[in-house]
Amino acid sequence: MKQQSQVYHAEAKWLHENYIPTMEEYMPIALVSCGYPLLTIASFVGMDDSITKETFIWAFNDPKICRASNTICRLMSDIVSHKFEQERGHVSSAVECYMNQHGVSMQEAYNEFYKQINNAWKDINEECLKPTAAAPRSALDRILNLARVMDLFHKGEDAYTHVGDAAKTSINALLIDSIPI
Repeated sequence: MKQQSQVYHAEAKWLHENYIPTMEEYMPIALVSCGYPLLTIASFVGMDDSITKETFIWAFNDPKICRASNTICRLMSDIVSHKFEQERGHVSSAVECYMNQHGVSMQEAYNEFYKQINNAWKDINEECLKPTAAAPRSALDRILNLARVMDLFHKGEDAYTHVGDAAKTSINALLIDSIPI
C-alpha cells in the first residue's frame, strides 16, 4: 500500500506539471499504479495452506509472472482508456508517452503494446509450467486468472470503466446462467 501511494504521488506530480514521461520513466510507476501488485498479494490472503510466508516473499520480489500480469493490465487498460482519460484530464498513459517519445502514430503505439502484451502472455505460460514451493500452482493460477480478468475487461473496450455488453454477457454466463452441476 505504501508503494501504491508513492506511485500515485508521482503520477499526480506529472499531471500537475503537464509532464509526459518517457516509457522508461512511466512503466515502473504505471506497473504499480495499475493496482495489480497490491491486488495480487492481497488475493493470497486466506487462500489454501500452499500459500506460505515464502509465497508472499516471492511475490514481493516482483517475479516474472507478476511483471507479465502487471504489463497486461497496464497496457490493455491504457490502450482502451487513454482517449477518455485524456478528455477528463488524466495523467499521460503509455500511449501518449510512447507517441511523444518515439514520434509515432497512435496505431503504431498500439501495435507495439500488442507485441508486448503477447510476450507477457508467453512469460505467464512459461512461468505456469514451473511451480515451486514458494510459488505453488494455486498462486500461479491466481496470477494467471487476474491477467485473464484484464483480458475480459479490456479486449476492445474499457468494460472496467464503462461496463459493456461483453463483460455483462461473460459475467452472466459465469454467475447467473451457469451450467448446473
